[in-house]
Amino acid sequence: MLLRDLVEISRKVSLTSRKKEKVSLIASLLSRLRGEEVRLAASYLSGRIPQGRLGVGWRTMEEAMRDLPRREGPLSAPEVDRFFDEIASQRGAGSLERKIRALREMLSRAREEEQRFLSSLIMGEMRQGALEGLVLEAIGKASGLPQERVRQAFMFSGDVGEVARAAIEEGEGGLGRFGPRLFQPIAPMLASPAEDEGEALKRLGEAGWEYKMDGARVQIHKGGNEVRVFSRHLKEVTKSVPEVVELGRRLPFKEAILEGEALALRQDGRPQPFQVTMRRFGRMKEVERMRREIPLTPYFFDILYLDGESLIQVPYRERFRALSDGVPSENLIPRIVTADKKEVEEFLRRSISAGHEGLMAKGLDSPYVAGHRGFHWLKIKRAQTLDLVVLAAEWGHGRRRGYLSNLHLGAWDPKAGRFVMLGKTFKGLTDEMLRYQTERLLELETERDEWTVYVRPELVVEVAFSDLQESPRYPAGIALRFARVKGYRPDKSPQEVDTIERVREIFEAQRR
Repeated sequence: MLLRDLVEISRKVSLTSRKKEKVSLIASLLSRLRGEEVRLAASYLSGRIPQGRLGVGWRTMEEAMRDLPRREGPLSAPEVDRFFDEIASQRGAGSLERKIRALREMLSRAREEEQRFLSSLIMGEMRQGALEGLVLEAIGKASGLPQERVRQAFMFSGDVGEVARAAIEEGEGGLGRFGPRLFQPIAPMLASPAEDEGEALKRLGEAGWEYKMDGARVQIHKGGNEVRVFSRHLKEVTKSVPEVVELGRRLPFKEAILEGEALALRQDGRPQPFQVTMRRFGRMKEVERMRREIPLTPYFFDILYLDGESLIQVPYRERFRALSDGVPSENLIPRIVTADKKEVEEFLRRSISAGHEGLMAKGLDSPYVAGHRGFHWLKIKRAQTLDLVVLAAEWGHGRRRGYLSNLHLGAWDPKAGRFVMLGKTFKGLTDEMLRYQTERLLELETERDEWTVYVRPELVVEVAFSDLQESPRYPAGIALRFARVKGYRPDKSPQEVDTIERVREIFEAQRR
């Protein structure tokens, strides 16, 4: 498959607003391919590079693009993959120069539209609309397999290219390879918000009610004496959390995949702010010192795999029973099972009093639906909060001069296929947060004017607010009132932020 064929499909996809037509275009390409070409086409059209991050920023890309010579092509997708291998493998002294050299060699063989495609792919700026959801639908269409089967395989694999290859070349049998496996992280099941405990009871009836902890979600894989820990985003963090690993080794299970929250606690047992907990993750140096300063306590709430058997389809009530049989009570999430509203209200009060966010309500018969946000699990918070992305930031004044301060906040509009602005805030920001956001947002910069830096919508922030109001200034017609930053959420991706539908639901409930 030549790169120009992939670019042409991408161009056609970008020119239509009809979802079915986008899916058909991608499916027509995938159905003609086999082997590595299927894997690469599905990955590139979903905006993913199989090698992951290449360590290439805009300045490096600009340097590579400067005064490019024109060499003979055409460039094939497998050749692009080999160039990406070479770029990703560079380490140590002179690695930047070697990356630029490889980039220049690749880009010099590409036509102008192919250069734009490669640049967008490398920088995570794909705009053609063929993101993972569309590509997964196209895989189902090209293979003739049920859409939910393809999605489930992707949630276990996390690699859209490998799922495409298995589905198209091997059919149902190929997708059968994708299930819970030790040391292969599983996309987490997610909860939908409920307005209050009354709504949750109406939806679920008798349910399991757990403290909703504002910690770092972790997935622990244990095979004999080997224990590995993965983050919410399926990144391995084993070396950063030795106390979690040690507890995992002590558990009586021979093989298991468990889920929980890891929290940094104060001396009185109340949780530290989320940002304090997150200081432990991703740290590779001085881990023991940080462990002494910010020890982590894991609280487990689910088990997905036990001694060679998948528990994905086993009801939640039975999964929790199996979990309780092996996990010490002090490391189990606080939990009750009830359909009594007064008991739930009292349990919620205890959760809030202990410094936690609220409650999780879980249907007793619910399976574990990897990577899915549905109504099997509901979350109830006392504070009004939204997870939003930063769209831009304005330079600060006075004491904040030199820092990006006033944040432009956006929610996802699925109908428009873009983020829409809901308001601005500079409140709630500590000096440490100002330093962090300035550095991070400059890395995400796309353009700027005299006062404002516009950024790629990748940084997720949790925002607390008093209420919502009608506003003709913003595209959604709704704006946040008295918004303040509660904290950044590096554990969440832009795909997980709240939607404009959720914002409107809150607004309508507020008006009622």
